[in-house]
Amino acid sequence: MSHPKTAEKIIKCAGPIECSLLPRLLHVTEAAAIAASYQMGRGDKEYADQVSVEAMRRMLNCLDMKGIIKIGEGERDEAPMLFIGEEVGTGEGDLEVDIAVDPLEGTNLAANGTPGAISVMAMAERGGLFHGPDIYMDKIVVGSEVVKYEREHPGEKIDLDAPVLQNLQIVAKALNRTVDELVVVILDRSRHKAKIKEIRETGARVNLISDGDLMPGISTAIRGSGVHMVLGAGGSGEAVLTAAAIKILGGKILARLVLPTVANGASPEEIAREKAEKMPRLEKMGITEDNINDVLDTERLAPGKDIIFSATGVTPGSLLRGVNLFGEGDSRVHSLTMGSSGVVKFSDTIYINDKEKTPLRFI
Repeated sequence: MSHPKTAEKIIKCAGPIECSLLPRLLHVTEAAAIAASYQMGRGDKEYADQVSVEAMRRMLNCLDMKGIIKIGEGERDEAPMLFIGEEVGTGEGDLEVDIAVDPLEGTNLAANGTPGAISVMAMAERGGLFHGPDIYMDKIVVGSEVVKYEREHPGEKIDLDAPVLQNLQIVAKALNRTVDELVVVILDRSRHKAKIKEIRETGARVNLISDGDLMPGISTAIRGSGVHMVLGAGGSGEAVLTAAAIKILGGKILARLVLPTVANGASPEEIAREKAEKMPRLEKMGITEDNINDVLDTERLAPGKDIIFSATGVTPGSLLRGVNLFGEGDSRVHSLTMGSSGVVKFSDTIYINDKEKTPLRFI
């Protein structure tokens, strides 16, 4: 009797990066998350970020690859490690990868012990991830069912410049819901005041979050998550990481680079000062005043064909549980990994130093 060989076919489709590095990528985000968890709730977000960065970098430098940080902790003169352009890995082997990292996404969340902090990263072949500056991106994220609806209805497309109601109506039809049944996640920032008002006027429900809109973005492509759209301006690095995951899951992101002063409605003088400071750097990345307003879709943000992604919870969130520390350096962590082949894993990992002091047990 014949039977579907889905798992075998998918595994055979995995590229060399996914086959060789995805299992190890899990260890990298787990190490960073565990390091950060020891600082959870202590009120020092800088130190929590520092220890997670150091742990992630140590683990990356154990991997046999030639890696370059494309999205990192900032420019070379702003970050001591995991800065944009830094080379990581042993330098051995044939794998050359571009890397996007956020060792502690939600530094405030971790420092305050509130939900949603994660350690996250993505990899792809050379040129497979957008090489972006450390500024903002205004974005909209939706799931795979919306992508399918757009394909079946070519005249109806999610549009970054369209009114919120128009986009929500497309999402509602794709999900067979009404607009007032939709939930939109957006960062609770003064720059979003008008956008939040516009969403509420459509009848949709708003989920305001203080930090960390990366996992909500991924949640749009997970049925039953209760998140149907993510809107608003946030970090460009988070947008690229979201794009890497959302591409694997079949969803969609549209984004546009925006200077923080512009996003926050600063004075013309402040905007001019930021342009004078940052545009020379941006121009070295190919970003000019002529193209900074271009809309970047999923393929431009994550064009790679062999993309891998890993996220590990630091504090409890909607998709990932937080790190549990048992003493003696033992811990339990919850992670999400995925690759371009289509394999998606939720992993529950326990690290035990002394099996006698901390025996494995069902709980």
